[in-house]
Amino acid sequence: MRVPLVSEGKHERGRCGQRGALEILARRLTGADAQFDHDRLARRDIHAHHGKSGGGYTKKAIRWMRQAEKDGYDAVALLVDEDGKPERIREIDDAQDSEIASIPRALGVAIRTFDAWMLADDTAVSSVLETHVGRQKDIETLSDPKQVARHLLAESGKSISQTEMYADVADRANLATIEERCPNGFAPFSRQLCSMRLE
Repeated sequence: MRVPLVSEGKHERGRCGQRGALEILARRLTGADAQFDHDRLARRDIHAHHGKSGGGYTKKAIRWMRQAEKDGYDAVALLVDEDGKPERIREIDDAQDSEIASIPRALGVAIRTFDAWMLADDTAVSSVLETHVGRQKDIETLSDPKQVARHLLAESGKSISQTEMYADVADRANLATIEERCPNGFAPFSRQLCSMRLE
């Protein structure tokens, strides 16, 4: 089973051959021993689908679905940040429901950003940073979760990168806790990943 994991940020993808946080979450959610290939949403050779209807993110997601089909993938997972632009949720939902491509897909929007998911389980964050981290209030309303995570990492004194921190948190976090604390972003994406039934 081959699946491209398409995202916007470097923290989701990992680096230097290490698994990124998004791949770790995808493996845990699907239970799959799949080949996940990381890719950037803004790849220059992947242009938005030129259909008559749908917003910009609908068209980008549809183009990725068609590219995944063309490249012989079995499914596609794509994640974007909401970044305070709620229309992205509707646009990605439209792509998820589109019949233009038949490939199984999990298309999600992290609210406000992927970084918020990495702060949802304070027990996991505390374990990774080896210090007590208090529970963040209203995760999906944090104005800059990336900066909150950066601050927590700096305060901890751990000599790891933010990308490594996220991968370790993704590996240890209670997925039900992330679903509960991120009901508008992580929970639907989690359900879509599980529904692809990767084997």
